Amino acid sequence: MNRTPRPHDLLRLAPAAPPFADAPAWVAPALARAPFVVVRRAPRTGDAMPVGVRGVARNERFGTWIEPRWIDAILTPEDLRTREPDPLRAALPALALLRAVASIIDPHGVDWGPTGSAGFELASAMPTLTRDSDLDIVVRAPTALPRDEAAALFDALSHAAQEAGTRIDAQIETPDAAFSLAEFARPNLRVMLRHADGPRLVIDPWAGA
Repeated sequence: MNRTPRPHDLLRLAPAAPPFADAPAWVAPALARAPFVVVRRAPRTGDAMPVGVRGVARNERFGTWIEPRWIDAILTPEDLRTREPDPLRAALPALALLRAVASIIDPHGVDWGPTGSAGFELASAMPTLTRDSDLDIVVRAPTALPRDEAAALFDALSHAAQEAGTRIDAQIETPDAAFSLAEFARPNLRVMLRHADGPRLVIDPWAGA
């Protein structure tokens, strides 16, 4: 690997990757269909990084760890936002919204991209989204984002989601943690900052970053 994976990155497993210990029965078929895992926000175990496996059903989620040598490729949300979906699925609300929000986010000069079901479908080419799926995105903000700017961004994204007939969940990523744009857009409120070692309530998500 030429770069260190970050939370939300999708990792394509090498064909020789061993099965995960103590995995539920659905994990092996899921990885046979789409050999991708997502990097979780959790502590490492030695060199092994925390990852999650997703199955077909909503309740099929399995958290585990993987050694870097079993990773063939890293696909970041930023990589995935430039991928074209299957033309037969491009009209799904979440994918239509993904195209629409580019003109809203790009002027802020930040890196961003899809996560969740949209990211997984664009990475794996496996139908994952439904007409009811939200669009999940991550926005990289290595330096502080003013609250008024965050509120304006949240309002614009919410309006675009309403126009597309779906919902959007935007996570803001600092150098070492993440928080919800919706929470930060509210005035004078603390936000839940998610670190690898657990969540904490803060006023300034960038303090100590």
